[in-house]
Amino acid sequence: QVQLVGSGGGLVQAGGSLRLSCAASRRTFSNYAMGWFRQAPGKEREFVAAISRSGGNTEYADSVKGRFTISRANAKNTVHLQMNSLKPEDTAVYYCAADETALSRVRAGVPDYWGQGTQVTVSS
Repeated sequence: QVQLVGSGGGLVQAGGSLRLSCAASRRTFSNYAMGWFRQAPGKEREFVAAISRSGGNTEYADSVKGRFTISRANAKNTVHLQMNSLKPEDTAVYYCAADETALSRVRAGVPDYWGQGTQVTVSS
């Protein structure tokens, strides 16, 4: 079992930045592909970004490419999502996710584990 604890959400003005973090409970963190999803009110959860076990491969939703960067620090069991040039449409609850099998499972939205959400609100 892996516990994922997200943090770093908050209220920011459009054009601003936030950095989300997700800490994992397992010392074998480097065995897991990681990702971030988000869910806005009245909408389905959607993929945001994913990163491979080593950090060598990353994937992004088209809506965040060039603005968001996913990274990981395996020595600290942590994955980050740096969000720049935020827009009101980025407002959502953001969830981190982990999968021991493949990055593709994270990308497909079927990871083994989900973290609790952290709220991001972008004002116009």
